[in-house]
Amino acid sequence: MEDQVQRLVDKAWKKFEATPPNQRLLIGVAGIPGSGKTTLSQIVTQRLNNHALKLDPSSPPPATFLPMDGFHLTRAALSAMPDPETAHARRGAVFTFDGPKFLALMQALRLAPGDAPILAPSFDHAVKDPKEDDIAVLPTHRIVVLEGNYLALDQDVWRDAAALLDEKWFVDVDFEVARKRLRERHVRAGIATDLEDGDRRAVQNDLVNGRVIVEDRLPVDEVIQSREDGTWVHE
Repeated sequence: MEDQVQRLVDKAWKKFEATPPNQRLLIGVAGIPGSGKTTLSQIVTQRLNNHALKLDPSSPPPATFLPMDGFHLTRAALSAMPDPETAHARRGAVFTFDGPKFLALMQALRLAPGDAPILAPSFDHAVKDPKEDDIAVLPTHRIVVLEGNYLALDQDVWRDAAALLDEKWFVDVDFEVARKRLRERHVRAGIATDLEDGDRRAVQNDLVNGRVIVEDRLPVDEVIQSREDGTWVHE
């Protein structure tokens, strides 16, 4: 994994150096649930900032990490759907995200950085709903590493958002490896009572969404193989 990660960091830095000063470099990291895309995105962001710090200790960090979790529809919005029981059970499916709102964020990020930050929502796991304006993309953030299930999805609205990315990366993982990670994650997060419950949630929702993510994937610039080799702690 280390060789893959460092190659991506080097590639991103070179593209950043070639990016005009009035633009941002936007990198989208997609993948199925349990692929490790969150971990990869955070590692790449941190290493880019570490590299920048070595070159110029006085400059602010140029990279920031932006997950798309904050674009989950609220529980109230799910309850207002025609079939609220299914909507809640399938939370995480593409129809339970606010695609137009995410597209609007992408359009804002594509504009020349101004004097004010661009605010994005985060996801509050304690209340299980988005928290508005909780992530600030500062004018000094010239690299934005976005992460999410549907950043390379070939469906209405999502493909428009993907078209605004400079780089689309996809973290590929075996579904059985993802299944194991997901059932354990659900137990750790308190979403599932035990591994059996976690496995059921993974199979009936996460991996169903994963099939859509893989089968409706746009062409991407990079495919990263997520392996269990002990060098990458997955999230």
